[in-house]
Amino acid sequence: MVKLIRIAPSILSADFASLGSDVKSAEEAGADILHIDVMDGHFVPNLTIGPMVVAALRHVTKLPLDVHLMIDNPDAYIPAFVKAGADIVTVHPEVCLHLHRTLQTIRGLGVKAGVALNPATPESVLQYVVSLVDLVLVMTVNPGFGGQTFIPEMLLKIKAIRQLLDAAKSCAWLSVDGGINTETVSLVVNAGADTLVAGSAIFGASVEVTEAITALRKAVNCN
Repeated sequence: MVKLIRIAPSILSADFASLGSDVKSAEEAGADILHIDVMDGHFVPNLTIGPMVVAALRHVTKLPLDVHLMIDNPDAYIPAFVKAGADIVTVHPEVCLHLHRTLQTIRGLGVKAGVALNPATPESVLQYVVSLVDLVLVMTVNPGFGGQTFIPEMLLKIKAIRQLLDAAKSCAWLSVDGGINTETVSLVVNAGADTLVAGSAIFGASVEVTEAITALRKAVNCN
């Protein structure tokens, strides 16, 4: 059976002066999800967007919106992002005092719940919340900026999480974010990932968005 691989363009690398156009191009090229990085300048060393941008994107695309909250105190902002149109809200255990409760809150608002793990965060944090997780996001770079180099040690973590999810009979997506391009997709797919977040490889590439997404899918299929 052919493994379903989802492509999730990250708007972090898009042209914000023509964001709607970039998103439309990604959707027409066959993207499966839109990945939206929210950064507060505290949890990670960068500032990005808030609920207003998510609401604007909701009006221009039918793609599921995965809102990745790289912020302190995410619980205070989850309702606003859900109201803005998020389909998935992904949080970090590093800043969730009560991760189990946070995931319950997200699901209680009628959307899917994701957990993102920074490179130094062990996969063991998932053990007691796996039943509440719809998506696990493995950061394969240190979060904060696009265009970074893939950390190869994360392949062991991807494999371990795949085993954990399979053992729990979980249907959660296993996503990877950071340094994902035509050279690394086969590595992460072989390790067990099924969802690929790519920013600079799609929006920052020297080719059109359609060509960039096609090249990623081809690299997966050649695996």
